[in-house]
Formats: sequence, structure tokens, C-alpha cells
Amino acid sequence: MRIVRWTEEDGAEPRFGLWIEDMIADAGTAEEAGLAPGSGAEGLFAKGPSALLGLEARAVTRTRRPRPEVKLHAPIVRPSKIVALGLNYKEHAAEQGKEPPAEPRLFFKPPSAIIGPEDEIVMPEFCRHGDPEVELAFVIGKRAKKVPRAKAMRYIAGFTLVNDFTDRRIQKSDIQNARAKGFDTYCPMGPAVVTKDEVKPGDLAIRLWVDGELRQDARTSSLIHDVEAILEFVTQGITLEPGDVVATGTPSGVGVFRDPKVFIEDGQTIRCEIEGIGVLENRVRQETTN
Repeated sequence: MRIVRWTEEDGAEPRFGLWIEDMIADAGTAEEAGLAPGSGAEGLFAKGPSALLGLEARAVTRTRRPRPEVKLHAPIVRPSKIVALGLNYKEHAAEQGKEPPAEPRLFFKPPSAIIGPEDEIVMPEFCRHGDPEVELAFVIGKRAKKVPRAKAMRYIAGFTLVNDFTDRRIQKSDIQNARAKGFDTYCPMGPAVVTKDEVKPGDLAIRLWVDGELRQDARTSSLIHDVEAILEFVTQGITLEPGDVVATGTPSGVGVFRDPKVFIEDGQTIRCEIEGIGVLENRVRQETTN
């Protein structure tokens, strides 16, 4: 299944849907799924397999709309946490002149940073060094604690795409990632959560463009620590809840390590794509002082 949240009209409450070929099949409101208004797919995963079966049953009997006629929203709304990795592609380590880390390097992004497809990334007035990062992310399907690698996939509901947007000046001055990667709108996510039966994460094409210029182009086979290793490492001491998102790191080609360095400017459009998951596109707006 390709689980989405969508609306037809501005200001309407998003509904669940299934993306089938070029159509969005209506799967009903959060309330119909027994969830609080505004809930995302994290609520479905918390309720267990029956919630997904109900979603599918509603989608079979209801109207389908052409994908271009609807607005997609972030599929996950309120995860308890977003865990992310730094320095997890071989070429990305090489472009920094660093050795691949022996263990995953973790940081967190706040759920308040999440936006969906076609939403604006808004850079605060004091941020002038924006840098996008395309990343494969997995979504937790059931409570995960001390999960061995061999059982990792049992705890994963599916996969989505994350743009780990970052302000490089703040990242450098703060010497850590909380502000630089945690501002509102700095975690575009989507366009869907694709259930694990439809995605094999070990060798997917992953790319990013800025205004049509290809900046990142790699395959997930270049991950230093794969999905199973990441889940095993994280859950040694951190409990992951249904709907939590784990972003697996970005490949080489980010702006800060180019020569000359290149950063995002007001009005530019970032397009991220991962094979089997889809496209996530966002325009950037620079805040200015009135």
C-alpha cells in the first residue's frame, strides 16, 4: 500500500487515501479510522493491522481522483520522535575527508519541523545557508526496544522520503544539529508511506535537484549502516513507538561540500526522488524583516 493524506480544497481536513497507479482512492477521515481529527498514519500503525485492513476496505468502495487534482499532505503528522543519521553514505564521508563511522551517528529533528509535498520551506530571516539533503526514511510499525538485526523488518511499517533541510552556518556555530536542522518546515516528508511489502530498501535510486539541476545522485546500496543495522543500534537504548520516523542519512553532493559552496536561495525549488517511493517537491521562501 501507498498510504497518503490528501485534500481537494484549501482548509479542508485531510483524509486518508491509497495511491493506486495515477489515482488517489479515498480511504476516509481520521475519525472513521477511530483516530483523533488531524491524525496521520502514525495513528493507524499504533492501532495495528486491523486499521490498515479497514483503510483498504474503505478505499475499495469509494471514489478515486486523479493524483494531479488533489493536494497531498505529510503522511506522518505527530510522531513521538524523528531520529536521523549523519555521515551514513560512503561518498558523503569521502567528500568530507572523513572515515566511515564504526557506529551510526544519531541526532533528532522535532516533529514540529514536518511539512508535506508542495508546502513551503521557510528559512528564518537570520538563515542564509540553507542546504537540502534527500534521505530514505523508515517508519516504525510497532513498539521497538532492543530489536536484533534479524528481526528488524518485523518492526518496520514502511518507508517514506525526508528532506533533512539544514542551515550550515548555524550548524557550524552551534556545533550540533538541534537548531540548524530543527526549524519549523525543515523536515519535508512524503509523498506517501509505502508499506514494506512494496519496497526493498537495499538498492534504491536516490536523487535531488535544485531548480532542475541534479545535485545528489546515488543508490541506497552505498549506505554505511543499512536499515536493519540502524534499527538494532537505535533500539539498544531508545524505544521507538509506532509512527516514529528514522531518516537514514544523505548521499554526497550537498551544497556545503561543493567547490565553490552553494546554498539555497529565496524562490528556488527542491525536488527529491527515491525509487519506489516517489517525488517530494518544495519551494523555498526566505523570511524578511518587515
